[in-house]
Amino acid sequence: MNELQRLLEPSPLPPTDRAKRISSGDPLYHEIVDFFHDEAELLDNLQLKQWGESLTRDLEYNLPIRQTHPVRHQDKTVVRTVQHMHDTYESMMVRIMRITDTKSAWGEDPPSRTKRLIGNVRVFRTSKPDEYKVLSYLLVTRSRFDFDDFDLIPCERHDILRRESGRLKLARREVIVDQAVIGTPNLGIFF
Repeated sequence: MNELQRLLEPSPLPPTDRAKRISSGDPLYHEIVDFFHDEAELLDNLQLKQWGESLTRDLEYNLPIRQTHPVRHQDKTVVRTVQHMHDTYESMMVRIMRITDTKSAWGEDPPSRTKRLIGNVRVFRTSKPDEYKVLSYLLVTRSRFDFDDFDLIPCERHDILRRESGRLKLARREVIVDQAVIGTPNLGIFF
């Protein structure tokens, strides 16, 4: 692997150990689901600076592309060396600042109206005591301007949440969009 490929390839997610699944009846599970509901509310209400406070300093945020392959090659449908988004904490803060503090975010001015619907949340302990791997499905509805149509963006998220100073924060997110060709005109929103 050359240096450019190394920079573009996200760090691997920890494996999902099904034996370490946290039951939906566990209070920790409910705390994590509440985190996602609160996150969705912040993003839907454009409270991006407050959302930024829920990100760790070593954040990795990725949205790889999808390709369509036959059943026997399903392991090749997600391409991680080419991505729609490949952000760190610093680049995410620049994106947030550009939307909230400048007049140059024309792709999101006026802003999209979004709703994030989260489901199929599965939580797993990792080898680190204060980190949790979370798999979930997300359906984003997005409307723009005064158009009568809207976008539906279904995806699967692979997250790492970490407890820092008693508070859950997002340390890693990989968003796998179902569509190989995303029909929305730009991706100025966060997942």
